[in-house]
Amino acid sequence: MDDFLNAEGLRAALGPATGCDHCAGLQCAGWESVTAPLGAPLLQPLGTLRDPAIDEPTYLERHAEGTSFWHARAPVALTHFPYNRCTVWRCPQCRRGFLQYTEAGGYYVDHRVRAIDPALIEA
Repeated sequence: MDDFLNAEGLRAALGPATGCDHCAGLQCAGWESVTAPLGAPLLQPLGTLRDPAIDEPTYLERHAEGTSFWHARAPVALTHFPYNRCTVWRCPQCRRGFLQYTEAGGYYVDHRVRAIDPALIEA
């Protein structure tokens, strides 16, 4: 899954944020920790938001007023952390999009998933 997606490509590849029976169990408007990365057959790989031209993506975060990292209405700021290190997946039935990011701390690994609301995507 090496296909780099910019904001325009991401919006074009996704369907509405509402979901369907196939992906309805994934209620993750904001970042949610999951026990293991999600993948096929539940989700279909689309690509990455990690720009191959940047060796070390920034850890700076982007927040709209009143939001935080975990907030459901936080912008999907593609050039900011953690979005700039995410893989992109979608439901094969309705094309609802999902971001996956793995936080690797000193003694733990935290797999995180967030459903993509296309209205929140920022370049």
